[in-house]
Amino acid sequence: MSTCVVLRNRLSLILLTVTAATAVQAADFDDFARVVNVTPQMEQVNYPQQECRTEYVPVQRQVQPQRGMGGSIVGGIAGGILGNQVGGGSGRTVATAAGAIAGAIVGDRMENNTAGAGNVVEQQPVRQCRTIDNWQTRTNGYAVTYEYHGHTYTSMMPYDPGDRMRVRVSVTPRP
Repeated sequence: MSTCVVLRNRLSLILLTVTAATAVQAADFDDFARVVNVTPQMEQVNYPQQECRTEYVPVQRQVQPQRGMGGSIVGGIAGGILGNQVGGGSGRTVATAAGAIAGAIVGDRMENNTAGAGNVVEQQPVRQCRTIDNWQTRTNGYAVTYEYHGHTYTSMMPYDPGDRMRVRVSVTPRP
């Protein structure tokens, strides 16, 4: 074998031995640290809400009058009876017909004595809505200060750990 190959193999063996020795000496374990202070981290969050109410607003509506037929019928009968009382012979028939027509017109005007369309005021419901801010304070984590072997550390945590907390300790030798 050449000197270069032997040197390369020895170097590889030394590197492998140092790496294995470092891996054997490294250790990870769990321990407990004393909690010194816990400060909740607060934030303001807006949850907008819609607030609605119903108001009644006066609205004018135009209406067409309902025409009745009762006045025309009663007026026609009364006019026919009165016309039949007047005249004689064939004139009586003409008078009866003329009385019936005149009575129907008078009866219609008496029953439907409106001057045409009218306005009616009604209350119409109108829904009024608006968006209002709804600010709420919420906790989004905790700044936890703790001591471990004479050193003080601070970490953000999603919960309050209490008086002591579990820590992950990793020990590795310094080169």
